[in-house]
Amino acid sequence: MGLNFRKSITLFKGVKLNLSKSGPSLSFGKSGLRQSINLKGQSRTTVGIPGTGIYYTKTANVKNLLGDKDKKKKDTKTDKKAAAAAAATAKEDPNKEANEQLIAEYEAGIEALKSIHKMSDGYIDWETIKNGAVTGELAELKPFAESILAGDIDSYFKVIEEIAPFDDLLDFGSSFEVGTDDPSILEVEFNVKSADVLPTTVLSLKKDGSISEKDMTKTAYYDLMHDYVSSTILRVARDTFALLPVKTVLIHAQDAVINPATGNEEEITLVSAKIKRDALATINFERIDPSDCLNSFECKEKFRKTEGYAPIDRILP
Repeated sequence: MGLNFRKSITLFKGVKLNLSKSGPSLSFGKSGLRQSINLKGQSRTTVGIPGTGIYYTKTANVKNLLGDKDKKKKDTKTDKKAAAAAAATAKEDPNKEANEQLIAEYEAGIEALKSIHKMSDGYIDWETIKNGAVTGELAELKPFAESILAGDIDSYFKVIEEIAPFDDLLDFGSSFEVGTDDPSILEVEFNVKSADVLPTTVLSLKKDGSISEKDMTKTAYYDLMHDYVSSTILRVARDTFALLPVKTVLIHAQDAVINPATGNEEEITLVSAKIKRDALATINFERIDPSDCLNSFECKEKFRKTEGYAPIDRILP
């Protein structure tokens, strides 16, 4: 294999115990929002945009949020509808608005894992670059154009290293290795890293505005993993054809699993797919189901909804 890119991101962290000079506190929440309560009764909510470093923090006293017990009872003649509305409001989680944002982020994250294939890098026309009919950043690729069109493999790797076509996929936790000894085909291996990428819980909003968190069923988990792996393979194929004039891309998805016979973690191949440029060009990526689409190409996988993937032998170049 020619190149190696590594990076991983952990999502959907759970409850934490924080120890500091000011005393212990509990914190909970997901990427983009965290809540903490210390033993002094102070509550802090932090809402941020993941990956930007931008955040907003609000601190309140839990006792104030719950209401002053010493307050006098309201006049019994208060309008019943107003009293009912006030009671309903009092039962709502004080962090309802932040929780709604958290659920929206969670659902967007799930959808993103299924929709990786919908985006792709812009197509590079090496003939146009060779003729000098480009400006700006594309003009900087002119020294590579002639050798790329001639099928020089070393130039392939230099361009991949320069442009890094799979870098945006690293944010999902995957890592990539690229290699070839044939200028008409590129072989890409990526590590799924399902333990880092896929959530194992389902978040939803209760009627009172609080968060409900339940374990994801095995069927739902494996279905999400199936779509994520298939979607990533299709995206890798699209980006490869957009970057290089190869006719075929051979993609292998692998993951680390525990071998029950030895108790050791082992890397196994989950999916191996050979995708032709001309065939991929006919796909409407906005309307497909990624796993169904992938199986319309030459593809090897053993997948069951209740068991997930089983190891397979790779397709040879």
